[in-house]
Amino acid sequence: MVKVKICGITNQEDAMTSVEAGADALGFIFVENTPRCVTPDQAASIIRTLPPFVTPVGVFWDHPSGHVKAVAETCGLRALQFHGDEPPELLVEYRLPVIKTIRVGGPQDLVRMLPYHHRVAAFLLDSAERWSEGEPRQPIEWRLARMAPGRIILSAGLTPDNVARAVSIARPYAVDVNSGVEAGPGRKDPDKVWRFIARAKGGA
Repeated sequence: MVKVKICGITNQEDAMTSVEAGADALGFIFVENTPRCVTPDQAASIIRTLPPFVTPVGVFWDHPSGHVKAVAETCGLRALQFHGDEPPELLVEYRLPVIKTIRVGGPQDLVRMLPYHHRVAAFLLDSAERWSEGEPRQPIEWRLARMAPGRIILSAGLTPDNVARAVSIARPYAVDVNSGVEAGPGRKDPDKVWRFIARAKGGA
């Protein structure tokens, strides 16, 4: 069964809603000046309340490795997700599982995955836009995920209305959603969270 990560968690209520709905992982964004950025202290207070089999993932963008490690230690992160231009040799030094984001506009972009192959735990396939301010995002071509090497996490433009079809076409290891289940930037819509997870995992 596909795994589900609810990203852009900023508060306790949204975290617990996601957990109760069946999320396998929660994403905490530590990228400054972005709509859903949280401080390490804010994230730590939420992560301490998570059940043992829900994975807290820290999202970073070209941060120094010392900073990433300090945040991971403070918060109790159990996986790291990198969205910037981090080179493969930098990512192998982390002890936690690493997810590398690859922004995909077409098949040619999959080539950029090759230097990271066997060096990361999974790839997250995202669209070219940097961040959503709450507006809908265009999905990537889901069939590209079938061509990609390694363990694939599908992101970008996913919603409760299209995630079941995306999973059936892309056959990813996991799906990742942020703005697609929001009432507004940084605030989740409980109904959308529940419907997204149920449909991603094959429910009604």
